[in-house]
Amino acid sequence: MNLALVANTIRGLAMDGVQKANSGHPGMPMGTADFAAVLFMKHLKHCPTKPNWSDRDRFVLSAGHGSMLLYSLLHLSGYDVRLDELQHFRQWDSRTPGHPEHGLTPGVETSTGPLGQGCGNAVGMALAEAMLAARFNGAGETVVDHRVYGICGDGDLMEGVSHEAFSLAGHLGLNKLTFFYDSNRITIEGSTDLAYSDDVRKRFEGYHWNVLEIDGHDLAAIDQALTDAKKSDKPTLIIGHTIIGKGSPKLAGSHESHGAPLGVDEVKATKRALGLPEDKDFYVPDEVHGLFSSRLRELESVANKWESGFRKYCAAHPDKGVEWKQCQSLALPKDLESVLAKFDPAKPEATRNASNKVIQGLAKALPYLVGGAADLAPSTRTLIDGGGDVGPKAYAGRNLHFGVREHGMGALLNGMALHGGLRVYGATFFVFADYFKPAIRMAAIMKLPVIYVLTHDSFYVGEDGPTHEPIEHITSLRLIPGMTVIRPADPTETTAAWVAALKNTTGPTAILLTRQNLPVLDRTQYPPASDLEKGAYTLWQSAEGKPQLILIGTGSEVSLVLEAAKVLAQEGIIVRVVSMPSWELFEKQKPRYKKEVLPPACKLRLTVEAGTTLGWEKYAGSKGRVFGLNHFGASAPYKVLAKEYGFVPENIVTIAHEMLKL
Repeated sequence: MNLALVANTIRGLAMDGVQKANSGHPGMPMGTADFAAVLFMKHLKHCPTKPNWSDRDRFVLSAGHGSMLLYSLLHLSGYDVRLDELQHFRQWDSRTPGHPEHGLTPGVETSTGPLGQGCGNAVGMALAEAMLAARFNGAGETVVDHRVYGICGDGDLMEGVSHEAFSLAGHLGLNKLTFFYDSNRITIEGSTDLAYSDDVRKRFEGYHWNVLEIDGHDLAAIDQALTDAKKSDKPTLIIGHTIIGKGSPKLAGSHESHGAPLGVDEVKATKRALGLPEDKDFYVPDEVHGLFSSRLRELESVANKWESGFRKYCAAHPDKGVEWKQCQSLALPKDLESVLAKFDPAKPEATRNASNKVIQGLAKALPYLVGGAADLAPSTRTLIDGGGDVGPKAYAGRNLHFGVREHGMGALLNGMALHGGLRVYGATFFVFADYFKPAIRMAAIMKLPVIYVLTHDSFYVGEDGPTHEPIEHITSLRLIPGMTVIRPADPTETTAAWVAALKNTTGPTAILLTRQNLPVLDRTQYPPASDLEKGAYTLWQSAEGKPQLILIGTGSEVSLVLEAAKVLAQEGIIVRVVSMPSWELFEKQKPRYKKEVLPPACKLRLTVEAGTTLGWEKYAGSKGRVFGLNHFGASAPYKVLAKEYGFVPENIVTIAHEMLKL
């Protein structure tokens, strides 16, 4: 097998794609082409004609700037990535964007580009594989048995998220995870000596990884390293010493080949050096076509054999077959309502505690529901009772322990969601959403159904002070396109928030929960909490007719405005209270419904939320008022803070009086 020709063909395609676009990163694909050729031709178990085969190996290009490497491999392997797509690299409406985008290009397992994120995604995929294997394999039958491979570079390893993710991978002993470290010692600014001198071997040995070190251009050494990785009981890092821009007579080893086209003359010179015809662009030798065609037939046979075996598995274990189908589709049972927690209006309760009760019921009905926290499960109330812990070489449990690694948690959750078969949630204090917002953003870009349980959702955290009191965070999450933010008003809305989150399969959902107790709204007197799914609804109105004033609240402020409204009602004012737990869900409603809840004729609207006010102007209107907190909190009992900041009924009534005088 002429693997050298395969590697050089990849180099040629990568050079040509970048050169034609006059934009991109040729150096990394040229430097890692040897590893990629060996991996795809001899080790990676996938099936381009069945790209969603569940037991395929996953390949993650964490160094996503080198996307022409991946596109070249996908085209050659037989995925629906035509040669003309490579010729339209980085162009409008092409399926070969500057960085790989999951859901756009067949065979792309995850969107990468923000360095380090792909590392965390890959760890999440490997964890999902291990957890599904623990659930479905047994009695001599193996239906889940695949590996996760990735390529990372110096930039990935500098980013903190890779430290968090790889540390956890080593702790858990995810031995089906193998990364090739493209150690070319070059970044955009020049040599890594400028800012980076880590001993990577010692670092990963400290993480409990199996570390191999090779010449990254030695095809036999690459093959042997990949073979040895499969024998290890630890995750494996293959440190491949490579030359960026390998093959280029002038630019090999230079940072100038990192993020810019080589230039027409240098491309021709490189092709001459590689033995490729310099007068042909996007050239694929017949021999290479033949090698990949032969490989495709082998892979199709492997996939077909698995499918045949899986049918026999389902016939022998029908219950497992049904569970598998449910896990893969993430289907919700029709009787979900029967397992949902109920709450006593006479017993106030923090919504984080209410969420815990909801989780217990959901866990019984949804075997695929798993989740955990960044070392805060006792406070976020996110443990599944009796669910068991996921730990080193123990993957049958349902409770994930991410340690104090919020950024790593976010990236792992994305990887698990991408892998499929599990519905995942992750929890921490809301203020620490900042630590993993890059992963939240990537979940939104990829439309991943990840659920975030974010507790201690406002200045009502109290004594912990401003460092732990989220003020601007809810606004920052609402700014992310495709993100759904839900701040339930009480325990009954918390139940509905979980249902809405589970129904949202096209993007991430954040459920924001309180530390302090809230009144439980008696739903025999108020509309059903399921109205939360509309994003906003009329909770109460003092009298029939057109409202003179509308009070809009979210979360803990709904009970506040309701209390104030009842005071105003005693004065003969027709006042409406609107619970608006989710802007995003409300904006999805038809215009007629939105006008019913917020009639345009009522100009006096007061919005109340314990956070920054940005954005609320849309719902308050030109003559309304927005009441919130545009400064950091303080350390004091939460009831003291509420009084000092004006989040008390008396102040809401005062503001309402001021508005009504206008």
